[in-house]
Amino acid sequence: MQDKYWKQIPQTKIVVVKVGTSTLSYPNGKLNFQRIEKLAIVLSELQLRGRKMILVSSGAIAVGSGKLGLKSKPTETADKQALAALGQAELMKIYQKLFEAQNQKVAQVLLTRDIVDIPERRKNASNTLGALLSMNVIPVINENDTVATDEIIFGDNDTLSANVACLVNADLLVMLSDIDGLYSADPGKDPNAKIIPLIHEINSKLEKSAMGSGNSFGTGGMITKISAAKICQTQGIKVIITNGANPGILKQILEGTPTGTLFFWE
Repeated sequence: MQDKYWKQIPQTKIVVVKVGTSTLSYPNGKLNFQRIEKLAIVLSELQLRGRKMILVSSGAIAVGSGKLGLKSKPTETADKQALAALGQAELMKIYQKLFEAQNQKVAQVLLTRDIVDIPERRKNASNTLGALLSMNVIPVINENDTVATDEIIFGDNDTLSANVACLVNADLLVMLSDIDGLYSADPGKDPNAKIIPLIHEINSKLEKSAMGSGNSFGTGGMITKISAAKICQTQGIKVIITNGANPGILKQILEGTPTGTLFFWE
């Protein structure tokens, strides 16, 4: 039954890919360079095939922490913002090097939540991203953690990626996570938990199951992914949650191979 929905995925033109800290790094916090390189190769290849790819990437604070040899993430806002400033520069340098090896140009875009609330800022952000896509440049987007305050913070890159997808009128948002999809229950506690392969509607039962499913070492978790999907639903943007351990899964997805959980609105 789900095949008829997956057959429509290869038709997508504008694709936002969100990758979390736990996908970009090892459990000890060190960057997984092989995986990041594979991600750059796959995104470049998909761009070369004619799609418009956008990457929403976490990891700045983790990279900053690693740069200073810190064992754990700080709790003070000022410290986290300082590490984000240090780490974002380093992270972008890594992306630039890896994408340039594929002859693909990338551009850094840092956003805060006021792009949602202030129409002029939203329009400017939309125009900038549209111009980059028309130039065949892949935007690499993160929250502007260095200046974000409680009033203008997204708080997690799942929410950010959904808003970016709406900004560019994307066809599809793919959230690469450290779990295989949305489960019917917490797979760590319930041996009968199964991946929900297809979702047409987000209801309270689904949200309740998401609160206890999976795990994440980043800022988000499954509940923030459900919230992101709800944002995309307002514009009919399809959403896929799947495991990002092998970035090559993006090619399979865009060939229409079922994987993870597909949110397809009817």
